[in-house]
Amino acid sequence: MSESFVDNDQPPGDPAEALRLIEEQRAAVLRRIQVDDRLWYWPWGVAWLVGFGLLFLRYGPDGRVFVDMPEWLPVVVLVALMLGASVFSGLTGAKAYGHVAGESARRGAYYGWSWSIAFTSATVILVKVNDALPEDLRTLVWSATMAALTGALHMAGGAIWLNRPLFQLGVWISVVNVAGVLAGPGWQALIMCVLAGGGMLAFGAIAHRWRGSRT
Repeated sequence: MSESFVDNDQPPGDPAEALRLIEEQRAAVLRRIQVDDRLWYWPWGVAWLVGFGLLFLRYGPDGRVFVDMPEWLPVVVLVALMLGASVFSGLTGAKAYGHVAGESARRGAYYGWSWSIAFTSATVILVKVNDALPEDLRTLVWSATMAALTGALHMAGGAIWLNRPLFQLGVWISVVNVAGVLAGPGWQALIMCVLAGGGMLAFGAIAHRWRGSRT
């Protein structure tokens, strides 16, 4: 039996030592569940920058076509990228909390799976009602619904872990999405591309740099 194993088995001799050991264990757990902020935000930033960018180029304001491409291509690319980002977010959350036992592990697993399940469900629903929507609103409904779902899930994550930046990001996405919907087809895609997609890329970089400066 090694000396370190024996020492860990013995109760600490005084309260100060006990507090020190508790703090060390807490710090070790936090290091294990800490995830690079870019893994949370950059997949979504790329998905929205590319997906909504294609939507704007194909379905510009007042029906203008900036780049001629198949009508189905921008929507398919956007949905595929968002599904991929949701799966990536789910796996990132599950991996982060997979080493932690108890309530935190269950929260991480549940939150991770909620991304994939929610986006898969929304896609099935939108496919079902797509033909009943006016043609000029189909793209807007698809993109706005996916963006609203993303904003809600980010706010939920912020509420679960009392993570203010994550909650604020969900609020930002929701506000930008509403502004885009009010602006109308074409403009909504441009607003989401620049402010939501570009904003998430910038937010991830800033959060990563800020965290690095504190370590």
